[in-house]
Order: sequence, then C-alpha cells, then structure tokens
Amino acid sequence: MTTSTRSSAPEKQNPGQLNSVQLNIVTLINMERATETGSLSDSMYMMDNSIGGKGQGTSSLETVCKQGQVINWIVRPIDMEKRLDGTWPPMPKINNIVFLDTEVGDEEDVSERRIFNELKIYGGPDRTRDKYTSVYYYWAGAVSPTAKPGLYRYRLVLELEQEHKKERLYLNTAIHPSIRILPV
Repeated sequence: MTTSTRSSAPEKQNPGQLNSVQLNIVTLINMERATETGSLSDSMYMMDNSIGGKGQGTSSLETVCKQGQVINWIVRPIDMEKRLDGTWPPMPKINNIVFLDTEVGDEEDVSERRIFNELKIYGGPDRTRDKYTSVYYYWAGAVSPTAKPGLYRYRLVLELEQEHKKERLYLNTAIHPSIRILPV
C-alpha cells in the first residue's frame, strides 16, 4: 500500500495576511521651522516600532516589515500642548504617501506595483479636543501579501497649518524614508 504525498490541508488564500503585530511609524514635525523655511529638511523626525530598522529619529527611517503586516503612519507636531489662550498649535496632516519605483534610476518615478492594500487616511483632529486627549490624522494599510520582498522608498506629502494664515503649506519629503519587506 502506498501513501499519498499530497497534503489534505487547504492552501492559505492570502499568505502573510495574519501578521498581527501592527507597526507604527511616528513622524514629529517642527512646525515653526518647516513653515518658516518651506522645507521638511531638519524639521522632521521619524521613529517606528519595527525590529531591525535603521535611521530612528531621522527623516530617512527604514522600517522592517513582513508581507501582510499592517503599518500605521502617524504625524504630529512636536508642540502638542494646548496654549494658555485656549488655542491649539498648528497641525500637520499626511496628504499622501507615494511609493517610488526602486528599479528606475530616477528616484521620483512613482511605483506602478501595488505594495499596500487599503492604504488610506483615518481619524482626524476635531475641534473639541482637550489637553488629555491627543487627536491626530493617520494613514494605515496592510502590506500586500504578494508584495515582493525588498526595499521600497516612499515620499510623504504633508499638509501643514500655518500660524495666523488660512492657506495650508504642502511639503514633500526631500530625503525618502523606506520600508524593507521581508518574506513570510
């Protein structure tokens, strides 16, 4: 009698989808410096909770993640305290996250490959926040379970409120942070 070598266990429909530890990429913005200079250079500091990433506290953060893992991008001003006059300091907002093609020499070419599922904005500051509740915009998405392992650079497009001005300032990251996708 021969035994079949085929397994009767069903194949996973979305391999890597169940990576349950979410990663947080927190970006702090020196709003005063960024709006004065019109640049994010020396005004942006990024940190994450990944293991093995590089560039903590800089604008060139490399976050290590796995296929299927959820990543949350959180942006906040360095100064988050309610002022004595009852007003809040200007707030930053991620307007877009643009992944760049890593195989093309021009680093500004937008990647045509799908790297994330459901990458979009969530939350948002409301006008009733108090000094005990920090409220901020954030983006989240799951790394596609079929994303090829490798290094993917991205550009943050930030929308900054300006002190005593109605118009918003839109700035792009000059130095591009990245995610390093590991296979599951």
